[in-house]
Formats: sequence, structure tokens, C-alpha cells
Amino acid sequence: VTTIFFLIMAPFGGVVADKYGRARMVGITDMAAGLALFVQVAYFATGDVPLWVLLVTNGFFGLMWGIFWPAFTGVIPAVVPEAGLQKGNALNSFVANLGIILGAAAAGILIDIFGVAFTLAIDAASFFIAGVLVFSFRHLTPRIEHSENTVLDDLRHGWKVFISFRWIVIIVGAFSFIIMCWAAAENVLGPLIALEHFNGPKSWSFVISAESAGLIVGSLIAIKVKPKFPMRFLMLSSFTITFYIWSLAKPQSLLMIAFGAFLFGITLDLWGTLWYTALQRKVPRESLSRVASFDAMGSMMFKPIGLAIAAPMSALVGIENFLQILAAVTVVAIVLPLLDPQVRNMSYEDFTKK
Repeated sequence: VTTIFFLIMAPFGGVVADKYGRARMVGITDMAAGLALFVQVAYFATGDVPLWVLLVTNGFFGLMWGIFWPAFTGVIPAVVPEAGLQKGNALNSFVANLGIILGAAAAGILIDIFGVAFTLAIDAASFFIAGVLVFSFRHLTPRIEHSENTVLDDLRHGWKVFISFRWIVIIVGAFSFIIMCWAAAENVLGPLIALEHFNGPKSWSFVISAESAGLIVGSLIAIKVKPKFPMRFLMLSSFTITFYIWSLAKPQSLLMIAFGAFLFGITLDLWGTLWYTALQRKVPRESLSRVASFDAMGSMMFKPIGLAIAAPMSALVGIENFLQILAAVTVVAIVLPLLDPQVRNMSYEDFTKK
């Protein structure tokens, strides 16, 4: 539900962020998400949580995420000098990943001691407080004054800017298939493999922890790495998802699968840092959030399909065969973009504002 509503809102979220101020919208969406989570807290406190409450709150969270993500992409360039964009993005990823890992660990302890409602209340409060703090920086990304453009006008303009960069369109299209395969393999088939061949949830938790560790390592590497051709470097590094899915298909030993997840975690964070640095350097600042919204929407658009087809396709052709198909799809999605010279030869030195 969250992903679907995110996909619906994302293109409009970019328009809202560019028009009304990115820091302002990050702050407002964080505060709104916190209030929505407090609604869940109220129901969890009673011990009776209807399904519609979860659907509505998670749908609302998806809508807020659809505004937050493109808005946040445009905040970093407002607070970090251009020469420090890569390091700023990497440090942001490092802190975010560390927070996710520590938060997950703390959640188990807090739930055990204080219960679900209290733990959710802390989560909700963290969103609200973060929103207030970011909202206080709204002067750094001011809203556009006296604009006569409609939302559709701004949306069309953002789309034109997005498709004007062929390397962005090609990579976003490729990544929509990579994320589809990753979602099917990790979110649906991986737990089934762990249940059938290993120790169930404990084994799969080990694999996901390895991926999280990879995210931390990736963010540290991203602070220092300076590839001459960043898009070529990123696409080639994406073969780690092929290895990860292949390790599930056999399946290999649990350590081998966890190693594949670890390597892919590194790749994911390198993508997060170098890709957004590229967007922030190349895309005109006034259109950055709209382009980021089409990027996010395009990259995620096949994820629900991957989740939906994983079980029926596995039943039709077998889990191992379907995982091998997914691995093959990732190879095609990685190789084809490299055939385009704009992707293959993209260099930060080529970046000039339009």
C-alpha cells in the first residue's frame, strides 16, 4: 500500500517541493507522518487495530513519502557546497543507515520492555521532531513567488527536463527491472528459501543484517571513491544483485547468500550517493525535485509487479528456475545501458548547469 501511494504521489510531490520550498515540504511531511503514526499508536494502545487503520495510515505515509523524497533530494545542495556534494550525500546515507540498524535493534528491546504502543509512540515522536527541525531551515530553499503556472504546467516542464537527459532515462528504466527482481527475490522468495533450506526467520534475519552492514560499508566507501566514469562504475557494480539472486537460486550456503547480500548492500549505498550527486550537479536546481520524483517513480514502478508475480511464477516454473530467470533479467538490465555512450562515458567533469 505504501509503495502504491508513493508512486501515485511522487510526480506531484516533485512539483510541490519545487514550488513551495523543499525544506518546508520535508518538514511538513515528516510532521504529518508523525501525526499519522500517532493514530496507529492510539489503536495499538487499545489492543484492537482494525485492518482499515493500517491501510489508511500506511497509504497516507506513502503519500507523504511521495512528497518527502523528491523534496529531500533538493535540500542537500542548499546546505552543502557543490564540491562537497558527494561527501554530504555519503555522510547522510551513513547516518541514515546507522539509524535504521540501531532503530531496528532498539525496537526489539523497547517492545519487550514497554510494549508495541509505547515503541510506536517513540517512532512517531521522532518523525514529528525531525520535521520541526527541518522546517526551521525553510529559508534555505524558499518557495517560488508569483508563479502563474498550474500544477500540470509544472509537471509537464519537469517531465521535459527529465527526458532531456538520456542517461537518466536509460538508467531509471533499467533500474525499474533491477528493483523488480530484487523485490521478488528478497521480499518473497528469500524467506521461503530460508524456511525450506535453513533455520527460517533467524536465517533470513542474518542475511538482511548482512545487507544492512553492506549499506554502512558502502556509505564509508562513497565518502572517498572518485570514479572517472561514475555511471559505468555503478552499472558494473550492480552485478552484485545478480550474484545475490544466483546464490539464492541454488541455494548456496547461508554464508554465501549473506555475502551476496552484503555486497549488494555496498552497491545500493554507492548508487544512493553517486547517483544523487550526479542529479544534483547536472539537473537545473529549479527542476531538481521534479526530476528526482520521476526518477523515484520510474525506478520503483515495477516493484509491486515483482512482489505480485513472485509466488505464482515460482509455483508455475519452480522457485529455483524463477530465481535464475530473475538473475538473467538483472544481467540484461545492467548490460544494455552500458551500450549507450552517454551512460558509459558520463563523467562529473562533463557536468555543467543548463
